[in-house]
Amino acid sequence: MKGEHLKIASDSVNIQLVEKLIDDVCQSLKVNEDCYGNILIAVTEAVNNAIHHGNKSNPNKYVAIDFENNNQQLIFSISDEGNGFDFNNLPDPTDPNNVGLIGGRGVFLMKNLADSVQFLKNGKVVVLSFKN
Repeated sequence: MKGEHLKIASDSVNIQLVEKLIDDVCQSLKVNEDCYGNILIAVTEAVNNAIHHGNKSNPNKYVAIDFENNNQQLIFSISDEGNGFDFNNLPDPTDPNNVGLIGGRGVFLMKNLADSVQFLKNGKVVVLSFKN
């Protein structure tokens, strides 16, 4: 499996389509269970952020998920139609002062589960890479 593309409307119910894509990719490439769990959590978190924060849950806006396997890494790109965000100034969710805050945990999870996280186009595109 070299590459896949999925485009979903900004509705949380479509997360199941993303989970199926991840299942298919990981099964086809015989990804180990630990890596599968990291991919599942990080990618679905990125898609959730794109739906809710990027596209403001507007069902007329879409989220695109692209997968590429370059033999060294599994690369997932998640893009939304929002305005982007300041990914350099997110609150640290591990700081005791931020425990009650509603934001910041998703990006923290992505950074801790993926081998590489890149934000492109002012944060409208998130690229998650996992060593295979």
